[in-house]
Amino acid sequence: MRVPKPLTTEQSRLIEQAETLMRTRVRSDGTQLSDPSTAGAMFRYRLASHEREVFSVAFLNTRHRIIAVEDMFVGTIDCSEVHTREIAKRALEHNAAAIICAHNHPSNVSEPSAADRAVTSRLSQALKLIDVRLLDHFVVTVDGYTSLAARGWI
Repeated sequence: MRVPKPLTTEQSRLIEQAETLMRTRVRSDGTQLSDPSTAGAMFRYRLASHEREVFSVAFLNTRHRIIAVEDMFVGTIDCSEVHTREIAKRALEHNAAAIICAHNHPSNVSEPSAADRAVTSRLSQALKLIDVRLLDHFVVTVDGYTSLAARGWI
């Protein structure tokens, strides 16, 4: 396992600027996230550099265009508590037809844990009750991402 070197102050500042620019662009242009590689890359750039686990959700319309992307939960270095109720509430507030979620693994290991799979299953079941589809859940690291949908776990 490769351990990334700590970022310099300048590198951290540049990453923050890039994240701000990306958030603005994603919100304003209605980017379509029908391609897993587009969604995986977006979440990787958004989340991979965090030192704690961050669980993020992209709320999508019926054509899978982004309505909003929100960092919903922040945890510790190896876990974050995900509240299905809060995600469902935000999906209804955004009038979303679908969501894609992702979280980072600061350990730089992109293999989904048993807890990741359990959260995905619980979230998918809960969202079905309100007619919102969970399209994918990504685990992202500095080096890449893993799609739970691609593995047949959604």
